[in-house]
Amino acid sequence: MSDRLLALFAEELDVSSSALDDDSSPDTVENWDSLAAMRLVAAIESEFDVRLSTREIMKMRSIGIARAVLRDKSVDV
Repeated sequence: MSDRLLALFAEELDVSSSALDDDSSPDTVENWDSLAAMRLVAAIESEFDVRLSTREIMKMRSIGIARAVLRDKSVDV
């Protein structure tokens, strides 16, 4: 089964999806800077057809947390 969220992060961060996991964060991924974070938010909202609040966006400091935020919105990730 493909992991849409990891694939999205890999594409936006220009890294291999095999280099990412739920613990990946700006501290562990060199390309994950503030500009990439803005692109990630836009891509997540588009890919999963959701709107993220400022609080949710600020909370998403790792892929695992992003996954939890999406699950809280009843998104299958």
